Amino acid sequence: MMKVISLGGSIVAPDGVDAAYLKEFRACVRDYLAEDAGRRLVLVIGGGGPARRYQGVYREISENPESDVQDWIGIAATRLNGELVRGLFSKECPDALVTDPQEAVFTGRVLVAAGWKPGFSSDYDAVFLADRFGADTVVNLSNISRVYTADPRLDPAAKPLDRLGWAEFRGIVGDEWTPGKNAPFDPIAAKKAAELKMTVVVAAGKDLGNIASLLRGKPFFGTTITG
Repeated sequence: MMKVISLGGSIVAPDGVDAAYLKEFRACVRDYLAEDAGRRLVLVIGGGGPARRYQGVYREISENPESDVQDWIGIAATRLNGELVRGLFSKECPDALVTDPQEAVFTGRVLVAAGWKPGFSSDYDAVFLADRFGADTVVNLSNISRVYTADPRLDPAAKPLDRLGWAEFRGIVGDEWTPGKNAPFDPIAAKKAAELKMTVVVAAGKDLGNIASLLRGKPFFGTTITG
C-alpha cells in the first residue's frame, strides 16, 4: 500500500527548522506504518524558508537574476531539508536521498526525496515518483489548508473548495512556474498529474490529527483535485 506525500518546506523549515513538528510528524508516520506491514510512504521535501531567503538575496544582489539559478538555490535547500528528514527516518529509510526520481531505489518502508532540476518544484517530483511506484494519489501538505477559487490574500470573495477538477484548478494557478511560487500545487506538477489522471489532496501540514485521518482513508479537512 503506497502513498506519496509532498511535504512543504514551509512546514519543515518555515524560518528555522521546526524540530517540535518534525518529532510529532515522525511519530505520526511511524504509528501509521506500524498498523500494517504493507504500508510504505514516499516523502518529498520542499525548500521552505532557506530557499526563499537565499533566492531573495540572489535577486537583490544580481543585476539580471536567472530563473535556473534561483531554482538551483531552491533545490539545494530541498536537499538539506531532505537529508534531515531522511536521517530522522533512518530505521525506515535505508536508501539514499532521491535527487533524481528516474534513478530512485525503494527498498525500505519510507523513501525520502528532494528537488531534481530547474523548471518545477518538488511537487513535480512527487507526481513523478507516484507514477513510478504505482501510487494514484499525492498528498500535498503545506501552509495552505485548502484550494480557493482565487488567492484569498488578494480576493476577499474567494471561496474554499472541497473538490474540483484539474481543468478548474489549472485555471486558478495558471501554467507557468516561477521560482518560489506560492501555489497550492505547482502548475507544472498539476499539468503532469492531470495527464496521468492522478488525484492530489491539498491539506494543512501542521494538522497531524487531520493527516492521520487522511492517510487512513477517514474523513479529513482539505481539497481533493481529480480529473
